[in-house]
Amino acid sequence: MAGKQGERPRRRLSTEERREQLLSVGACLFSESPYDDVWIEQVAEIAGVSRGLLYHYFPTKRDFFAAVVERESKRMLRMTAAVPGIPVREQLGAGLDTFLGYVEEHAHGFRAFHRADAAGDQAVRKVYQQALAAQERQIIEALAADPELGWAPEDRPELRIAVRGWLAFTTAVCLEWLRGAELTREQVRDLCARALLGAITP
Repeated sequence: MAGKQGERPRRRLSTEERREQLLSVGACLFSESPYDDVWIEQVAEIAGVSRGLLYHYFPTKRDFFAAVVERESKRMLRMTAAVPGIPVREQLGAGLDTFLGYVEEHAHGFRAFHRADAAGDQAVRKVYQQALAAQERQIIEALAADPELGWAPEDRPELRIAVRGWLAFTTAVCLEWLRGAELTREQVRDLCARALLGAITP
């Protein structure tokens, strides 16, 4: 029987669009519940697909959560990449503004990403730790290329620990902000900027 007059036919999602839809549903569920409390059937039901189709894209729950974590990691790296040749101080505020915009717009993904650290599955935690290491590397490379600072990472072995600590600090601040901490985006940005500059200044 033909559909109702004026109804648009439902467009079939491409492989990439379907995968993105499933990852968005997963980010929402994993942001609200611990890893062990999320069932793959929930994802399939919310997305309106069969379990078989979901398993076609992601063979196990571990693969699925790892893909959610990796997706958010790539998104964060892409949005926070530094511009070569420009001092970190000059682009720090704008970079943090972009990052905080991502945190607001993709709150579920951000929370889901950081929930991976508490997952009991070691393979999932490894994906998370690799993602954090990539963020750490990106920041250190930006600092090393800063024409104002003029030093190599090997000149300051404490720098890696300082950057790692700053990432943990920024994560904690952003999660509190998402929980409703009474701070504006500008206040969060300035707080995180001061913390990084304090950590890297000899």
